[in-house]
Amino acid sequence: MNERRNVAFLSTYPPRECGLATFTEDLVNEVTKIALVRPYVIAVTNTEEYEDLRVVCKLSQHDRESYLRTAHWVNSYIDLLVIEHEYGIFGGECGEYIIDLVKKLKIPFIVTTHTVLEEPSTKQRAVLRELGQLSAKLVTMAESSVPILSGTYGIDAAKIVVIPHGVPNLLVGSREKLKTAHGLKSKQVISSFGLLSPAKGIEYGIEAVAKVGADFANVVYLILGKTHPCVKQGTGESYRQSLIDLAEGLGVRDNVRFVDKYLTKEEVIKYLHLSDIYLTPYLSKEQAVSGTLAYAVGCGRVVVSTPYRYAREMLSEGRGVLAEFRDSDSLAEGIRHILCNPLQKKEMEMKTLAVGQMMSWSNVAGRYTQLFISIMEEFRPDGALAG
Repeated sequence: MNERRNVAFLSTYPPRECGLATFTEDLVNEVTKIALVRPYVIAVTNTEEYEDLRVVCKLSQHDRESYLRTAHWVNSYIDLLVIEHEYGIFGGECGEYIIDLVKKLKIPFIVTTHTVLEEPSTKQRAVLRELGQLSAKLVTMAESSVPILSGTYGIDAAKIVVIPHGVPNLLVGSREKLKTAHGLKSKQVISSFGLLSPAKGIEYGIEAVAKVGADFANVVYLILGKTHPCVKQGTGESYRQSLIDLAEGLGVRDNVRFVDKYLTKEEVIKYLHLSDIYLTPYLSKEQAVSGTLAYAVGCGRVVVSTPYRYAREMLSEGRGVLAEFRDSDSLAEGIRHILCNPLQKKEMEMKTLAVGQMMSWSNVAGRYTQLFISIMEEFRPDGALAG
């Protein structure tokens, strides 16, 4: 196979503000640099308009007929389809409309799973199981998801491929220079970033910082990111306000800073590099992948986290500290341990960075591209995979 082949990514896409959209943009940007394939985007949309010329087709999320029209378009112009899968971005119960699309495909497709639930509903299990059975390969970003996909969802283990979440590789200044530039000189900086929602458990982070602040008056907790659009639509800024009120009530308003905006990748990386500790006090043990945690690992930050699945995997072998769910005392203990042991903190950073360097988007895109090529080379025009 010498000619460039057309690969389309079906996903949300900027300007939609969500982790899946950012993930797809980052991956497509890197795949574009590889001469072997020509990437395009099919954007799952409601009302968004797109400036990126790689968006060549739009799938109307809640219009079932749009899924059939999109399948017809894909069959006409595309050699391989990549479906970035999250139940909530597709129409129908548990995103079942996507099954209509894949059943009409005459080309191979792969599924990248962004949510793998240990205890899915009957419908969630059925949708992902059918996608997995019809796909050429199914990608997961965590080793811990492999036995769940094969056991709970009944997907052939030979179809499952592990490719880590990618992280940007951007050159930024030293931690101390960045702290000075952001008015944080001589501060011990803890940060959390991402679209704000109650599932993030940020209140426990604030309580933990209040407990640590008695011993470390120079601690600052940065809560980075705007409120999740779905949360804002439902309850406005009530969650953010509750966090502000909590910090006030605990007497740590000066130690907690909110950066209420949708951060660019460059801003995220700068904030992570100036941080001493990255904190993810998430509430759900089910979380199979976290782009924010992947970014923190990519930057070589020490992480204190609740023990959701992705955190247990990423922070094993001394790469971070796991605390209990919904337990600010446990989080505070982890933070305090790191702040009191600077040499151990440095060792953790080196261990974390060693893993993070393997997760650069260029490496991840190379692995995806190898997978694409191997599938397209095996594919026969009659609609079946060789072998």
